[in-house]
Amino acid sequence: MRLSHLINAMGPVQMPGIPPENGAQNFDPDIESIHYRSDEVKPGGMFFAIKGQHTDGHQFISDAISRGAVAVVVQEVQDDRKSVFISVDDTRKALAAASAQFYNNPSENLTIIGITGTNGKTTTAYLLEHILLSCGIDVGVISTINYRYQGRIHDNPLTTPESLDLQRILSKMYASGVTHVVMEVSSHGVALDRICHCGFDVGVFTNLSQDHLDFHGNMADYWSCKKRFFTQYLAAGPKKEHAIAVINKDDEKGKELSDALKNIPIITIGSDATNTIRPDQVKFDQTGIKGEIRFLHEKINFQSGLIGRYNLENIMCAAGASAALKISLGQIKKGIESFSAVPGRLEQVFNNTGRNVYIDYAHTPDALKNVLLAIKDIVVGRLICVFGCGGDRDRGKRSRMGIFAASLSDFVVITSDNPRTEAPGLIIDDILIGIRSVMPVEYSMEEVQTGFKNKGFMVEPDRGKAIALGINLSQPGDTILIAGKGHEDYQLIGGKTIPFSDQEKATSALAKIMDKTGIMDKN
Repeated sequence: MRLSHLINAMGPVQMPGIPPENGAQNFDPDIESIHYRSDEVKPGGMFFAIKGQHTDGHQFISDAISRGAVAVVVQEVQDDRKSVFISVDDTRKALAAASAQFYNNPSENLTIIGITGTNGKTTTAYLLEHILLSCGIDVGVISTINYRYQGRIHDNPLTTPESLDLQRILSKMYASGVTHVVMEVSSHGVALDRICHCGFDVGVFTNLSQDHLDFHGNMADYWSCKKRFFTQYLAAGPKKEHAIAVINKDDEKGKELSDALKNIPIITIGSDATNTIRPDQVKFDQTGIKGEIRFLHEKINFQSGLIGRYNLENIMCAAGASAALKISLGQIKKGIESFSAVPGRLEQVFNNTGRNVYIDYAHTPDALKNVLLAIKDIVVGRLICVFGCGGDRDRGKRSRMGIFAASLSDFVVITSDNPRTEAPGLIIDDILIGIRSVMPVEYSMEEVQTGFKNKGFMVEPDRGKAIALGINLSQPGDTILIAGKGHEDYQLIGGKTIPFSDQEKATSALAKIMDKTGIMDKN
């Protein structure tokens, strides 16, 4: 695509000058590719110098030029005259505009459903994907776990990809025949303009609770980003004439959001009769959820294998989005009932030891509380929780997670999650503030050689050993929740990515119990 076409898409720009060797001022090269990482630049490419949290793309301009960049977009004036420099006020927004133009604005030709909120985005996305597939709709999904379409599954390092990657993914989906895309929209995706120039047909709000304050600084800014997805990208976006919002009004911020949106249709979900869609006659047990979903004057009976009250909200959100897309009630019922599970979301580790072992991604205070409450509703024996908190992230949520774990569990093993560049011991100290306020008894390894009788906790920074400890402390009939990492198959420690799977560690510990029934694994 010609440089001039991309410049036009970016809006007002300044061009300090063109290197003399390039000739006339009407120099208009054909741009072969777009990049925001200098090490990926190809000859004939265009490089955008993005200011990130940890690095500044302006530091890598020389590297991009040496690799063949014929144009560089900057926020800071450059003295280097070896390439065409384009100066803009915001390179992130410029990248989004140029990327959409370069890939021929794929969102214009797709029905895109954006799901945002603190918890429940992934499960709601999976449910909605399943409902659409059951209707024969060719659907793609961009989620925390991966992005996928037509049987192709790709790693997704960010819940909401950078704008360039997002436009490329949407373009590939459209070219392959995908008609609908279900996308998780993170607060980072809004704040960092990743979803700029992406048109949304439906927006879904699940809930809001504390998370990402390391990035946002406070809850007001975090909420502002979530809200802006609806006010800026849905109600005032390129598809505003037919856009629809689906809002969970059982959440306090959902009520506020529904009152704020005046110029687009809203489908509300919630437990009381004032909502467009609401549940009725619902029962929860170890097999899942069963009950009714009422759509104004119509209803469906449903039965789902998902567990817990919070998953009822996810089901309702998916039903609301389906209604916005005019999916029939029969198809909604079929999709809900045929859906089994989400990887790493209350995922059971099957075994023959009589223990109930679950892996869950819960890494926020409310998510951990909800999953523990869901388990307590269905289990008979004791509940053991193994969890940690991520490093280089919001410290404020650590003690709150400790409080919920201690309040709702019979035994807690505090361990590491993804410590990143923080010392694991310092992260655990933050968690212990909450743990000790509720659960004062700390056990030593010697004291639990024959199990535990009273509520208490232990610290084991090594996550693999902590998982084995939690399982070995259990008896047949007990339930063990391993929380925080879910589907992830790695740990981030000291700047390194180390292969690690909660599922594999739990399976190994259970196998040892099978081999040596009743003998503690001290390794």
